Amino acid sequence: MSDATAPSDEEVVAATRRWLERAVIGLNLCPFANAVHIKGQIRYVVSQARTPAELTRALKEELRTLADADPQACDTTLLIHPHVLADFLDYNDFLDDADAAVEELELDGVLQVASFHPHYRFEGVDPDDITNYSNRSPYPTLHLLREESIDRAVEAFPSAERIYEANMETLRRLGVDGWREINSAVTAVPKEK
Repeated sequence: MSDATAPSDEEVVAATRRWLERAVIGLNLCPFANAVHIKGQIRYVVSQARTPAELTRALKEELRTLADADPQACDTTLLIHPHVLADFLDYNDFLDDADAAVEELELDGVLQVASFHPHYRFEGVDPDDITNYSNRSPYPTLHLLREESIDRAVEAFPSAERIYEANMETLRRLGVDGWREINSAVTAVPKEK
């Protein structure tokens, strides 16, 4: 995608917010997302990184920012990076670097990184399988979460271990056409290279 046709940061955040509202919250793929969304505790950051090294620097900065922030003001961060790691396999390889950044900053046990990508696919699953869509976002996105918040949410949710299975059932009922309908207003997903 050339800079002339690249979406603005505002468009990237708007598409990500619509995806969160329509898919993640709307389909109840994450029963914990609605509370932080309603309270305005999600930080949306669009990285201008063009290389994995630049993204690693941005990730470290955001990890520090989240670790230092008051959880009542900022509980979680979506680090959206539309200009780097459009290829899912490259993105998937980068997740080891993301985990290493958490450890390097001595934030393991404090923060963790979850992953979303327009072409996300689980290991051993066909790329077109609907179950992959539970982690498909409009743009490559690293979700920075507080371990403490996850623990509290899991305690409050009676059967947290059942979320994954419920998501797979929801997506199978919905099907690819249903997913496309829900996301038709989100944004055009870039083609995988």
